[in-house]
Amino acid sequence: MIILGITDIHGNVASIDKIGEQLEKADVVCISGDITHFGGTREAGQVIQAVSRYAPRILAVSGNCDYHDVETYLEEKDINLHAKVKKINGIGFLGLGGSLETPFNTPNEYTEADLGRFLGHAKADLLEELPIIMVSHHPPFNTACDKLSSGQHVGSREVYAFIEQHQPVVCFTGHIHESVAIDNIGKTQVINPGQLGHGHYAYAEIENDTAAVEIRRF
Repeated sequence: MIILGITDIHGNVASIDKIGEQLEKADVVCISGDITHFGGTREAGQVIQAVSRYAPRILAVSGNCDYHDVETYLEEKDINLHAKVKKINGIGFLGLGGSLETPFNTPNEYTEADLGRFLGHAKADLLEELPIIMVSHHPPFNTACDKLSSGQHVGSREVYAFIEQHQPVVCFTGHIHESVAIDNIGKTQVINPGQLGHGHYAYAEIENDTAAVEIRRF
């Protein structure tokens, strides 16, 4: 299975058209949040429709810069992955939207306890015999994927703990634009391609419970 991971679109529809050919080749496109830039249903619809012109299958979570009706829109389109698991071709996809609290008072923020609760809801639907792909807007703590330009790690300890325990094959993440990187937590490959408008996306080829992942430019 070929999976493309895009994140932090922030309403930049033009950037989607630039990777149209790549989106068409993917079996699944995973969107790791911040679909809009402080937008709601209308803005989310513009982005998802742009991706849908190319992509055969989309799964998405909202980010901290998405208002809560974005998640409602994703649910109506049957592509919402927040706090749940969806099965596609023998692979389980598990998602976590929103972020931890930021200094900017963005509309979709939670505490660590909240994130742990959401992951608990998703865990109830885990199919342990299936390989798992995780899509989390907020990256796990203390990795190459959660570092601010100052070097401070601002990831989630709950996300880290979940990955450490359940070992998804890949965790597609985002949120920290400057922390473009691939890292590992045990056997899990964590990939933050950075803001789509800056020319990056994640590419993964999944075979059974292994993955070849890379960050690509356009």
